[in-house]
Amino acid sequence: MRWPAKYPAPLTSLYPSPNTVPLLSHLAPGEDFPPSSEALAYPNGLLAAGGQLDSQTLLSAYRRGIFPWYEAPQPVLWWTPDPRSILLPDELHVSRSLRKTLRRSELRLCVDKAFSQVMKACAAPRLDQQGTWIDTAMISAYSDLQHLGYAHSVEVWREEDLVGGLYGVSIGGAFFGESMFSRETDASKIALVALVHILKRSGGGFVDCQIESEHLNSLGARNVSRVDFENRLQHTIAMHTSPDNWTLPASTGELI
Repeated sequence: MRWPAKYPAPLTSLYPSPNTVPLLSHLAPGEDFPPSSEALAYPNGLLAAGGQLDSQTLLSAYRRGIFPWYEAPQPVLWWTPDPRSILLPDELHVSRSLRKTLRRSELRLCVDKAFSQVMKACAAPRLDQQGTWIDTAMISAYSDLQHLGYAHSVEVWREEDLVGGLYGVSIGGAFFGESMFSRETDASKIALVALVHILKRSGGGFVDCQIESEHLNSLGARNVSRVDFENRLQHTIAMHTSPDNWTLPASTGELI
């Protein structure tokens, strides 16, 4: 999950020669990405360039553990890093201070009430990264997935103000985390606890955090090899889940 930025350098400096990465045209029905074994070691996991952000291509990518990340005017860049950071629901670490916040908080929780608003908040400039990969094309593409029932946002509200949240793609029991934001202390952590609450109710699965970070490690995320991740993924995306699982209690205290 791209919280915070994956690499210290701007994406434009990481894009290698086109001769080293397969250039994809718009993927026709049934056409697939290259094998993940062809991904570059540096930049870690860069697999291909080109293609489109239509729903069919995105879903095909996520089912393979591949995700898009780029900055215009680059072509779409597709990634499958090794190792992979994941968070298993039973391994979520909720600190004592966060538990206290959850019990006492006056914040309320919602799902999919303001999906595009969450994406725009995630795209806002941050001190620890240069630029953003969440442009208007990304917002449009993931909003299409949200209308199809594959993308979701978890939102944290103080009265009518959106103060934190996250969004990503859900297939079976897997949630592919894309980004999160916080305008109040611990608001993004509360959103993550709420997401794990949803996954537990649906029978498990995992959160794909994509790239390791100290922040996510402190919450219980850990690295697995790409092969391990892909094996877990095939089992997890086949899980049957109900749309009714994507509801939350209004009170944060009910999460613990």
